[in-house]
Amino acid sequence: MTYSAFRKALSPFPVFSTQDILKIYPDFDSRRLVEWQQKDHIRKIVNKWYLFTESKINEMLLFRISNCIYRPSYVSLESALSYHHLIPEGVYSQQAVTTRKTINYETTVGTFNYRTLKSKLFFGYEILHKQEYPVMMAEVEKAILDFLYLTSSIKTIDDIESLRFNNTEIHNSVNWKKLDKYAMVFANKTLDKRITDLKKITL
Repeated sequence: MTYSAFRKALSPFPVFSTQDILKIYPDFDSRRLVEWQQKDHIRKIVNKWYLFTESKINEMLLFRISNCIYRPSYVSLESALSYHHLIPEGVYSQQAVTTRKTINYETTVGTFNYRTLKSKLFFGYEILHKQEYPVMMAEVEKAILDFLYLTSSIKTIDDIESLRFNNTEIHNSVNWKKLDKYAMVFANKTLDKRITDLKKITL
C-alpha cells in the first residue's frame, strides 16, 4: 500500500484512529504508521489517534480532536464560553466534559482537558457543521451551567463578576427559561445560588 492511496482513502477523516483504518483496510500493517510518522506524513496524537501532518490546525479541528480522542465528550466550559463569545479571553487548552473519569492529555497539537459529569447531566450539546466534519459543542446555556457547576472556586457574587462575562452577548444569546429548565436536572443548591448571582449581574 502506498501512502498516497492511504491518504486518499482516509481523506474524509480530519483525525483518524486505528479502528477507522481497519474498517477500510482490515489487513493493515501497523508498521506503516511508524514509517509514515518517521517521514512526517502523519502525527500521533494519543490513544491510537492520528492526524495528517499537512492538516491546518484551527479551532474547529481542535474541537473535533477533543471529541474524538476521549469519548463520550463534548466541548464545554471555558472553550465553549469562548466559542459563544461569553468570555473575553482566548482559551489555550481544549476544555470538555465527559461521563468518564477526569483526565488531561498533553499532545503534539495541544492540551485537552476533560471534566467528569454524571450521566444524567450529559446533555445540552449541539452538533456543529462549520467544516466538513461534525463537532459536539455545549449550547450556550449548558456551557454556563457546566462551568458554574464544576468551578468550585466560585463562592460569591464577586467571584462571578471577576469572570468578566460579556453581558451584551448574554442578553443576546442566553435563553433563561432553557437555562433554568436545564438547571433543574442538576438539582444542586450551590449551582442555583451561582445562577442567581449571575442573573443579578447580567439581567
